[in-house]
Amino acid sequence: MSAPFFAAVLRGGLCVLLGLVLALPVSLAGAPPAGAAGDGSGSVVLVWDDPRIIESSGLVDTGRYLVTTNDSGDSGQVFTVAARGEDAGETVGVTTWSDDPTDVEALAPAGRGHVWVGDIGDNNAVRDSIQVARVPVGAGDRTVSPTVYDLVYPDGARDAETLLRHPRTGRLFVVSKELLGGSVYAAPATLDPDGPNELTRVGPVLPIATDGSFGLDGRSVVVRGYFSSVVYAWPSLRRVAEVAMPDQQQGEGIAVDRRGRLLVSTEGRGTEVLRVATPVRVRAILRGDEGDGTAGGSDADEAEPGDLPDPDAFDPEVAADPARAVPDTVPSWILAGLTSLAALLLAGLAVLGLRGLLRRLRRLRRLR
Repeated sequence: MSAPFFAAVLRGGLCVLLGLVLALPVSLAGAPPAGAAGDGSGSVVLVWDDPRIIESSGLVDTGRYLVTTNDSGDSGQVFTVAARGEDAGETVGVTTWSDDPTDVEALAPAGRGHVWVGDIGDNNAVRDSIQVARVPVGAGDRTVSPTVYDLVYPDGARDAETLLRHPRTGRLFVVSKELLGGSVYAAPATLDPDGPNELTRVGPVLPIATDGSFGLDGRSVVVRGYFSSVVYAWPSLRRVAEVAMPDQQQGEGIAVDRRGRLLVSTEGRGTEVLRVATPVRVRAILRGDEGDGTAGGSDADEAEPGDLPDPDAFDPEVAADPARAVPDTVPSWILAGLTSLAALLLAGLAVLGLRGLLRRLRRLRRLR
C-alpha cells in the first residue's frame, strides 16, 4: 500500500469519525430503540392558535388548561391555553413575569393556579447561576413581580431544559442537557430568596434531556429527549420503561395528564400538542397504580417503583460520582464503535509515522 493511498484512507477515516461525533447528539437523544414501548404515534389534543407561541418549551397540564412558555429570545411570558371543548388551543390568559429573562426553557407544576418557570438554559455553560420563579396562571392577563430564586450547580455551569417539582414534597429538581448523559440536581427543600441556593446532584438520566415530569404520586419520573422518553423509578432513578416519541419538529415539552397519559409539545408556530400512544403498563406506573393488570405482570412488578419511598432518599454513591451517568445512558454500540475507530486511526497515524521515519533513515544511509 502506497503512502499517498494510506494517507487518503486515513483522511477518510478522520472524516467518518468527525461525522459520527457530529451525529452523536441525535443518536444519543434517543432515536427509538428496539426496546422502546409504544410505536411513536400520537393523537392531536390541540393546536397552539396563538401566533405568539412560536417556541413552546415546557408543558404543564392543569386539567382544564395547558400551560406553556417560549424559550430563549422571548420576554418572560407564560401562556394559559384552553385544553378542551370548542376553545381548545385558544390562549385564555398570559402571565408576564419578567421583561428580560436570560434563557427560559422549562415549566413545572407549582400547586393550584401556579407554575414554576425555569430560566435555566445555558448553551455555552457560562452562567454563574440560574433562576426559578413561581407565577400565577389561569384565565385573564396579568403582570406580576414574583420572587426569583438563584440556583447554582455544585460542579460548574451547564445547560438545562428540564425543571421538575415533586408532587408530594414540592421540592424542585433541574435536569442538565448533556451529550453523554444528563444529571438530576435537587434544589434545597426550602429555597432562600437571598440565595444562592446550591443544587445537589442526585443521579444520571438520558442524554439531551429536553423536558420531564413526575408521575402523579411522585414514585416515578419521565424525562424526554427528541425521539424517546425514559420512565425512571423515584428516587432510585432505576429505568422502568422507555417510550418512543412522535416525530416532532423540536420536541421540548412533556406532561403527565390525570390519567397517566403523556402529552408532548414542540417548537414552531401553530404546532400540535399530541397525546402519545403509551402502553397500559406505563400509564399505570405514571398514575401510581399498585399493579398494571397486564399479562406478564411478574416482570412489571419487578420494575414498579417501590411503595411510597422517601422521595428525598437519594443514593449518596450515585450522587457523588458523575461518571456513573455514562454507562447507563450512552448506548454501548456507540461507545464501542467510536473506540474501535479511534484505535484504528491511531494505529494508522503510528504506521504513517513509522514509514516517515524509515524513509528518513534510508536517505541518511544514501548520503553516507
